[in-house]
Amino acid sequence: MKAIIISGMPAVGKTTVSRKVAAALGTPMVGGGDVLKEMAVEEGYTPGGDDWWDKGEGMKFLQERKRSSDFDKEVDARLIQKAKKGGVVITSYPVPWLTDDGLKVWLSGSVRSRAARMAKRDGIPVAKCREILSVRDRENYGLYKKIYGIEFGKDTRPFDLVVETNDINEEKVAEIIIHYVTNRSG
Repeated sequence: MKAIIISGMPAVGKTTVSRKVAAALGTPMVGGGDVLKEMAVEEGYTPGGDDWWDKGEGMKFLQERKRSSDFDKEVDARLIQKAKKGGVVITSYPVPWLTDDGLKVWLSGSVRSRAARMAKRDGIPVAKCREILSVRDRENYGLYKKIYGIEFGKDTRPFDLVVETNDINEEKVAEIIIHYVTNRSG
């Protein structure tokens, strides 16, 4: 089976959907965030939880990471190798633009729906989530534009499938992806 690479803006449901897809297909799942957290540990941080990036230490690490693109390039190189091998579900912001390997899925969602998802997940007010997403969206776009020339969040050309997530839950999004994957390979 080809790798399935799932991307999308922060808090669109990538991790939850990827876990469901991986479980349904009986494949491992790895995320760019997982690899980046491993590297954060190597730098002396203690990451934990899906919301670590949105809190003090995680945001500090993201600021430190901006000083050198080596962190991101190393994460991406590791994920590209996994994509080449196949048989894995990968979550990553930039990898769909960086490899021809794998089936690529973009999860699309409005700031409103992403903020609501983040608020539910992290137990913080929706207004605060909108602020956080505004910063993360802008920083991610700038980072990947600088490193790779990617129009992150604007260019969906690399993707085989785009799923609008605003009005459907993660289970339905996963079902759509699984249906697409099984119909393409069968």
